[in-house]
Amino acid sequence: MSTGPSVAPGSTAAALRHVLSHLVTPLLMCVGMGLAYLGAFHAPEPHDLRVDVVGSGPSAQVLAQTLQNKGAGALSVRTVPDRHTAVDHLRTQASYGAYLPGKHPELLVASASSDTSATVAEKIFTKVAAGQGAPLKVTDTAPTSEGDPTGQGIFFLLVAVSIGSYASVAVIGGAGAALRLRAALAVGASLVVSVIGAVFAGPLFGLVDQGLGGVWAMAWLYSAGILLIGVGLHTFLKRWTTLGVMVLFVMLNFTSSGGIFRPELQPGFFGSLHAFWNGAGFVEGVRSHVYFGGHALGGHVLVIALWFVVGLAAMGAAGLAEGKRRRIAEEPGDVGAARHRAASGSRPVTERRAEAEAREELEEELEESVGV
Repeated sequence: MSTGPSVAPGSTAAALRHVLSHLVTPLLMCVGMGLAYLGAFHAPEPHDLRVDVVGSGPSAQVLAQTLQNKGAGALSVRTVPDRHTAVDHLRTQASYGAYLPGKHPELLVASASSDTSATVAEKIFTKVAAGQGAPLKVTDTAPTSEGDPTGQGIFFLLVAVSIGSYASVAVIGGAGAALRLRAALAVGASLVVSVIGAVFAGPLFGLVDQGLGGVWAMAWLYSAGILLIGVGLHTFLKRWTTLGVMVLFVMLNFTSSGGIFRPELQPGFFGSLHAFWNGAGFVEGVRSHVYFGGHALGGHVLVIALWFVVGLAAMGAAGLAEGKRRRIAEEPGDVGAARHRAASGSRPVTERRAEAEAREELEEELEESVGV
């Protein structure tokens, strides 16, 4: 009795080699995501978190110095003369909490700057007020919109726009079209992704209640930078492009964006990336535009724009590399063979095999373009 088709030992070994070779990318993704996300988020602790104590007398100075000493590097405490100055510092993101001591102590925060930083400041000064035998009143000087009560909706908007962008890279990069067409497709895809992001941010979820046009413009510039960089890198990395863009725009990008924890609550490596990575430019740019009257907006937009310029440079490098490959392929020894194939309509086995491998490579890239 037959028990099914037999499998030749050679084909089994080949299948095993195929599977093992293609497990490399997902395993590297697993390691990379674990190191990035757990390294950035697993144990947030304040370091040099800027807070103010309101008052100019000796008692305010003593309280500030006591907090600074007890914090052992967790806080950076200074005194400010009045409430108006403290509010100004919060609205320019120069501090993340301002404590007004007295019989009725009050803490000023700006949750739109960072809900987690505001929560840390509240936890610290609740203990200070309790030590003085009084309950703490918390006043939010820059609340988020009703559709984004935790202030983290901007981060998840970043995630959606990023995934739409880098997942499109494999499709466009592996299309086999001319570089100019791939560049046009990248710009077109970024436009579509940014419009989807604007719909999410505004009419669908109400993450922002003003300045939606500016949010869309930053989303387009951010998405276009990712797509141009990814499509440019595809010329060199081929099937490794998905892993490359995930390292750049997920592992290092999401973790350093400040959307969940600001740099003052993260390890130094991710905090340092916050100063110039494109995701941080987008998150802080949207916060500045929507909640803080455009304070420091130009610097955040500049960060996003510089990544767009890097994308243009990557496309330029890809154009040079592909042009060189074409010139090598069109050397005199190959021209006659190419003309013969064009006249006869036949193609050698090696060319057909190359096309099959390219199709398989594209399918693998699409399968690996997973969300987070």
